[in-house]
Amino acid sequence: MFSTDDHKFMAQALRLAEKGLYTTTPNPRVGCVIVRDGKVVGSGSHKQAGEPHAEVHALRQAGGSARGATAYVTLEPCSHHGRTPPCAEALIAAQVAHVVVAMVDPNPQVAGNGLALLQQAGIRTDIGLLENEARELNVGFVSRMTCGRPWLRLKVAASLDGKTALNNGVSQWITGPDARRDAHRLRARSCAVLTGIGTVLADDPMLNVRDVETTRQPLRVVVDSGLRMPPAAKMLTQGKTLVLTASADQAKAGQLRAAGAEVLALPGGDGRVDLLRMLDELGKRGLNEITVEAGRGLNGALVRQGLVDEFVIYLAPLLLGDRARGMFDLPELVAMEGRRELRIADVAMVGRDLRVRALPVG
Repeated sequence: MFSTDDHKFMAQALRLAEKGLYTTTPNPRVGCVIVRDGKVVGSGSHKQAGEPHAEVHALRQAGGSARGATAYVTLEPCSHHGRTPPCAEALIAAQVAHVVVAMVDPNPQVAGNGLALLQQAGIRTDIGLLENEARELNVGFVSRMTCGRPWLRLKVAASLDGKTALNNGVSQWITGPDARRDAHRLRARSCAVLTGIGTVLADDPMLNVRDVETTRQPLRVVVDSGLRMPPAAKMLTQGKTLVLTASADQAKAGQLRAAGAEVLALPGGDGRVDLLRMLDELGKRGLNEITVEAGRGLNGALVRQGLVDEFVIYLAPLLLGDRARGMFDLPELVAMEGRRELRIADVAMVGRDLRVRALPVG
């Protein structure tokens, strides 16, 4: 169905879409290439919300050459009026002859309507070229549009025997500088970094992006059921921080608000923060991807409730021993039927360390 040239031009559009990896939230990352007589006459990517979409940049560059051309777009052209006019109408006005789309837009406001507009205008459309690659690029946007909540990526740095810290809490540094830099790329592409109050009290982290060039810092989210967050915590000096609690202590909440934090009570039935409500709330705020950088307590709670979409585990060539702290606080199993199965999606060496990316089965 698709030719070698089709694959080449869609791959180019995907590389353009990657330029928005750190900047487009809450919008998806999209690239567009316009081709006429086998030559690229226009290309563009979406840079950030409120600015023109990828198709508009490509059409401006193509000018009159767009007439009769083929447009390769990594996501279905939008059909609704948002901050910018519909891209489907722009393609129709430019009189392109053919539009190749990697994937249908999961946004219910679009979801096939953009393709229908093109088809009604007599423009040939083809769908599904490099769809998996396009979906991977926008996994958080797809999750929020289809499930109402962000994609939750749990990142762990551990020794080869699965330990994240010594028994006394010391954890710096288990992994090498290359792995730590790679982890900052996860922060940079994320809308928020989620941690627990135990990590804040033990490490006083800033949870900002330092080793990657970006114009946007992620929101910091702290799960703090008892409102133990210190008003002098370093992360409160780094920008927006959301503290989620189950406590009704207004005096403590007031101190944190005075220090610059937003405090939101989401109590669950067990006296702790309701983690499912937390994800619903973050989804309503337009957050697509969340990276978890927490200790075994919050990690385990998220796994037990089936809320983790992806695991990214950096394994260092070290052994820390049985008494060191593990990755997840999970109950003891007495039968193998209770095991939680994962599917390995990717394995790579990052400097001296091994990065394993895994997805829950089912």
